Amino acid sequence: MGPKAKRSPSKGRGKGKDNYITQLLVNAQEKDSEFSPQDHPDDIFPLVLTSATQELFNCRIDEDVTEKHPFKLLKKDDIIDDMKTRAAISDFSPVKHAVLDYPEEEMLLVFDSNLTYGQCFYLVLTPESKERILKTPEAEELLESEKRPKLWIPLGSEKEIEEPVKETREKLRLKLRLDREGQSEVCFSDRDCAESKDSHLECTSYEDSKFKIKKLMSDCGVQAVPMLQTNGCQTMRMVPKDTFTQYEPREFSTKEKEMILKEQNLRDFCGRQIPRMLFALQQEEIINVFLDDWRSLATGIEICDWSGQVSDTLVLHQVFTDQKFAKNKTISCLNWHPTIHGKVQHFKAVKLLFSHQEQKTAETASSPPLIVFYSFSDPSNPQQFLLECPDDILAFQFSPSNPNIIVGGCINGQILLWDLSAHVTYIQASQPSSRKDSTSSDKFVNILQDLNDSKENIPIVRFCAVSALESSHKAPVTDVQWLPPTFEVTILGLPVENKQKVSVQIITCSPDCTLRFWDVRLPAVFTNTPTESTPAVDHKTPMTTCSVPETFKHLDRTWKPLFRVSLSKIDTKGEYVPMKFSFENVIAPTVGRIMIHTLTLFSLSETDKDIKGTEVFPDYSQLMLPASEKLREMDSINTKFFVGTENGEIIYSDWKMESDDSGRPHSSKPFACFNTHHWLVNTVQRSPFFKDILLTTGGWNFAIWKEGVMDGPLVASQYFEQECTVGCWSLSRPAVFFIGKTDGSVEIWDMLKNSSEPLQLHAHISKSKITCMKACSFTAEQHFLAVADDLGVLRIFEIPKALYLPFGHEDLSMKRYFDLEAESLKDYLKREENWTKQKKEEEEMKLKQKMVRHVRNLNKEGKEDAEINLFNNIFEQHLNVFKSSLMFNSSFIKLKSKGAFTPSH
Repeated sequence: MGPKAKRSPSKGRGKGKDNYITQLLVNAQEKDSEFSPQDHPDDIFPLVLTSATQELFNCRIDEDVTEKHPFKLLKKDDIIDDMKTRAAISDFSPVKHAVLDYPEEEMLLVFDSNLTYGQCFYLVLTPESKERILKTPEAEELLESEKRPKLWIPLGSEKEIEEPVKETREKLRLKLRLDREGQSEVCFSDRDCAESKDSHLECTSYEDSKFKIKKLMSDCGVQAVPMLQTNGCQTMRMVPKDTFTQYEPREFSTKEKEMILKEQNLRDFCGRQIPRMLFALQQEEIINVFLDDWRSLATGIEICDWSGQVSDTLVLHQVFTDQKFAKNKTISCLNWHPTIHGKVQHFKAVKLLFSHQEQKTAETASSPPLIVFYSFSDPSNPQQFLLECPDDILAFQFSPSNPNIIVGGCINGQILLWDLSAHVTYIQASQPSSRKDSTSSDKFVNILQDLNDSKENIPIVRFCAVSALESSHKAPVTDVQWLPPTFEVTILGLPVENKQKVSVQIITCSPDCTLRFWDVRLPAVFTNTPTESTPAVDHKTPMTTCSVPETFKHLDRTWKPLFRVSLSKIDTKGEYVPMKFSFENVIAPTVGRIMIHTLTLFSLSETDKDIKGTEVFPDYSQLMLPASEKLREMDSINTKFFVGTENGEIIYSDWKMESDDSGRPHSSKPFACFNTHHWLVNTVQRSPFFKDILLTTGGWNFAIWKEGVMDGPLVASQYFEQECTVGCWSLSRPAVFFIGKTDGSVEIWDMLKNSSEPLQLHAHISKSKITCMKACSFTAEQHFLAVADDLGVLRIFEIPKALYLPFGHEDLSMKRYFDLEAESLKDYLKREENWTKQKKEEEEMKLKQKMVRHVRNLNKEGKEDAEINLFNNIFEQHLNVFKSSLMFNSSFIKLKSKGAFTPSH
């Protein structure tokens, strides 16, 4: 190794520095003969940095880096930018790959004044070597010196701060002598400077862009001016105009109508136009005349839309209404038929069933309450089938085992059963007649006559059985559901094995504060007792009365419930008033059949009708009640259920009966009560994807619950301006549900996109409130939503692809969302409990300090020890009473946060 180079005594800029750098380069050349590239360690790399590179990275020798302070931290991004800008000319190009692979943001550059590795600098290539070098005493001292704040060097500006502004100029004194004329009163007034040339002109100040010195303090004069006030009054006079609003339709008088109807011109016009109208209606039924033929040839998203148009919102598909049976009536319940479905040529034949609740008016007093079938195949003749009801029906449901059996709840509290087995063929074959030859107007008139004849001969089916009036509910039946065929219950509410695998039991609820369980099977010992004749149907109505099936003859007017469940209040006397309920349905939906409370829809071709006709359904007239001792109890069945009440509470209870000390069975008290909606609950529906997730609507908000989380709802919406009247889950997307409101609007919510605002708002779908909503899955690419209102109008909307096609792993995302909401609810309640406890301790400490100060004051006044002891005893008694009251208040606040108390408490 050669001798070390001697440094030049001059360390500044100039000739001394140039000689020093030259000497370093000479030493480097001498080192090159002794060192090879492999002589340096692997974690560093010697570099030669030119003066331009040193200037760019602020690592100039003897200025930025010296022998005592040889370290310099360079940013990795600056080195990469230099290599991109100068490419191979860059001094860091030999270590390009090492710089790119360096994991940290800053790299260490060391000035090698002794040329230990043959160059003036070397770059550290690993974070471990960087930490090892920086941990040396010299490096730590350097870093500490860089972190220390530098001393302020005064350059004369401190004088402006220390020395205040002083007046250096002498004040002028003026002596004025006034004449007599000057002593007279003078009246001053405002004057505009633009009125005359010799008036005063003001030169307003402006900011000079070149002037950068900031003034610390400025001295300016202000002239006193009189206060000005501007007043005004409204002097505009509006010229009145006569306006009017027409609020009643203008109609001809009776005599004018009779004269117009007798005119021959009107008859001739109707004779000419009727064939054209009938032809247009026939073409609309055969083919969709609004379909875009070019778009139908596409293979994209357009082919998934039945109407031929792509839309991200609900599309109105069909409207059902009738002035004869649906006028001035409210649609109280609707259901899709679970099995009958149709697809004939280019239009769908779908069976829809709903009931009308009569409004108590003089016009509808004579009209009988009916359950009406509607079909897509014949919109011009909506009534395809009618079910007779003794009174208004508020709720009904198809049997899960036999879709021909229907159970309904009456407004007078009775339970009804219908059997449609003898009329399935008529319901399926509900196609209007047609003629091949359409050239003659007489044939079109014949077609119209056939349609009118079919409308007049609408069959009406009587109910098979009705419950005994004395054993029925004492208030309207608001909800009715079938138990699944997997189990049945005993008279004590215990779930047992259902060996027949047929749904034979029904649950109903009513505002009479009870839930009742019913069984439709024959008892073990049955005697056919004569029953009272049911009232005959009014034959004035153009309907064909069908014979009454004898399927449930053993139940007619003698039907009694198995047992009843009452909902006693938790902490006070009285009972809750149930309106809707939901229990865990263990029926899993099969492929192609989404079955949630019998909301199903399928397609049936003409070739499938024979197959459907041969389907075997259980005969309920042959089912017998088994012996209770032969049934095996099932512990895996969840007997707990949710109930929505009239006052907006959500109740979680169990239908199993408990025994008191005397052995008499009685209903158990609910586990929890949550006052979330503050008004009547109208929807309690479980998610079709998660059996423990429920949607409830009532009052001015909706809520989502999870069974097992007894701290409150997972999601509770804000209070809306309009009341929520109905809610409905989507059958294909776990995150989507629909909310109907009193103003006739429908909101679509997507919890994965936004949980605080609806995804879509369809305003003014109806002029009245929405009463019912049910979704259905027609095919994999056709989904519908049925919306009914308070005016008896039923609208069918087509759901777009964006709302029924689920995202990838949407069910897992929603499950994770519900779990996070449950954890968040627990954390919130825990923090609230800690805050209450802390507040209680602070109040207790303040009371103790106050009493101690009072005792000290008594001691200072010279009171006797006996009086002090007596006072201490009184203090302890009051303190205990205060502690107990605080404990009660904290527990009350905790229960109130859970919703366990209502305003009536």
